[in-house]
Amino acid sequence: MTQYNQLPEPIRHLIDDNRNTYQNNEFSDLIREGGYVPPEENLLTDAITALSMGKNVLLKGPTGSGKTRFAETLSNLFNQPMFNVNCSVDLDAESLMGFKTLDYEDNRQIIDFVPGPVTNAMKNGTFLYIDEINMAKPETLPLINGVLDYRRTITNPFTEEIITAKDGFGVVAAINEGYVGTVPLNEALKNRFVVIDIPYLQGKQLKELIQNTSRLEDGRTIDLFVQLSEDLIQAVAQGKLAEDAASVRALIDACDLSAMIPPKRAIRRAIADKLDEDREKEFVMTMTETLFS
Repeated sequence: MTQYNQLPEPIRHLIDDNRNTYQNNEFSDLIREGGYVPPEENLLTDAITALSMGKNVLLKGPTGSGKTRFAETLSNLFNQPMFNVNCSVDLDAESLMGFKTLDYEDNRQIIDFVPGPVTNAMKNGTFLYIDEINMAKPETLPLINGVLDYRRTITNPFTEEIITAKDGFGVVAAINEGYVGTVPLNEALKNRFVVIDIPYLQGKQLKELIQNTSRLEDGRTIDLFVQLSEDLIQAVAQGKLAEDAASVRALIDACDLSAMIPPKRAIRRAIADKLDEDREKEFVMTMTETLFS
């Protein structure tokens, strides 16, 4: 609860008033570990405030900026299990609501319904995380419009059951704007969210994240990785590198590898070789040579 203790007192009261106290062992493993270190304190406090008021939260930011870890931290602070929807062009009603299947009961065949993440989250009053929501086909998402507005209700298209969310239900979604395969969110959907813009972690916050979550322990090497991240972010902003190059997730992978293999090789494996263009790979390795020579 270290992160909880660092929050302002009014925000701690909001969490206490809305914290899940019901112990459901069936979904306890879906309460996430958390650990997100916000570059600005108000990012976390604003998201907590919005969820406490029953509003949906949309996390917007570049790939690898920590949006999923942010959502997991909210799950941890509220002690709420969190069901996940990973959006893609293949997302359909079954992926959201569940599906029918054949089963046996008392030696006879029956048709059973296996609930999906939206159904489970609503019926159990838990959090629902919709990752890369702008990767889904525009015709799929209107199905959950009623889930995202004040009604908190949906008709299951497979069973005709009308589902109204239990108390505690909350929605957090994430988008990577401008990423390959994404589409702009329509206004009807966007207006159902409070938007939190997530920048890359840098400086002191990034160093703290590396120290707390990676296997790397050498202080000087950690400082070099923090500087490398700053240089990569600047190169992305200048259009010299793809957004993937500045991913904090990839940087942590490189730090982990650097605990066992030389940092230059770790950076090649975790960052440079993920890029599509040879010139970008060479650019990253040139920066690496300068810092880690």
